[in-house]
Amino acid sequence: MAKSRSARRASEREAKASGPNRAGQKSHLKKSTPWGTIAFYGAIGAVAIGAVTFAALQTDSSDVDVSGVQEVKNVESGHTKADVTYKESPPVGGPHDETWQNCGAYDAPLRDENAVHSLEHGAVWITYRPDLSADQVTKLRSKAPAGSYVLVSPYPALTEPIALSSWGFQLKVKSADDERVDAFLRKYVQGERTPEPGAPCTGGKATP
Repeated sequence: MAKSRSARRASEREAKASGPNRAGQKSHLKKSTPWGTIAFYGAIGAVAIGAVTFAALQTDSSDVDVSGVQEVKNVESGHTKADVTYKESPPVGGPHDETWQNCGAYDAPLRDENAVHSLEHGAVWITYRPDLSADQVTKLRSKAPAGSYVLVSPYPALTEPIALSSWGFQLKVKSADDERVDAFLRKYVQGERTPEPGAPCTGGKATP
């Protein structure tokens, strides 16, 4: 009997000693955070959001309605080393130099034939009269950050303060604050009439 009581007491002591450890283990398991799972689903969510945003931008660009845009159909193409007399001023396409003008903002007029080649690659060429105010020019130059498909340069022969030209389309406005400036860029940079979409706007002619 004494031996049995002694064994029971030892067993009770062992249970008391192990009890808190088991509870602690359960508590630890409950508190652990599944960071791997969270990261996995977070990455999937980011990809999904990016895809939806891209699709929305594509839809927006095709559905944008820009009033006052002049369309020129059946625009010729082809390379030439000669100077070209274009029907439109600034030109909206046509025969052009074999070297495109690098996209970006310039302080001097560009050669038409090089700029037209950039239009063929999907660029929009923003031109302005040399007497346009400095603050307006600054706003236009901001439309051509590095890596964009936008050219900005003065153009002495303009009949309006500002003109935006893409392949086959042109819009003339009086102010850089006109909301149609950004609308034109959204619609016609790499627009649906671009003859060579995705062709580079760097690696060509870097000076006016």
